Amino acid sequence: MSSIYKEISKKWWSKKRTLYNFGLISSGIISFFLYAFLGEKLIMPYDNEFEITLFTVIFQGIGFLIMLLFANLFYNLGYFADIKFNKKNSTNFRVNLFIFGFFFSIFLPLLIPILIVLTYLIKYS
Repeated sequence: MSSIYKEISKKWWSKKRTLYNFGLISSGIISFFLYAFLGEKLIMPYDNEFEITLFTVIFQGIGFLIMLLFANLFYNLGYFADIKFNKKNSTNFRVNLFIFGFFFSIFLPLLIPILIVLTYLIKYS
């Protein structure tokens, strides 16, 4: 891929990073509130060890910040895949790659509330 295509790709991915981070942060906040709500309603009545304290909130917040760092490192893979496999500098390729990575990334934090529901269904229902 020529250097002009690389520059176009780099600018395109840089412009999308804010949307990507907004999606990650939103997904993380929604995920935490779902975790707290579902944990309280589904797990807490059966398991006295399940609790949400200031320590757990801070610990999860720090974990989430670390996850954001890693997610942004992986975001760069979109750019590298773009310059490696997008031989025709196709905007459709770039958009589809971004959409796949975006939805995959915002789905990952939502696995935690899903695991709360699965734990309830397997252990307590």
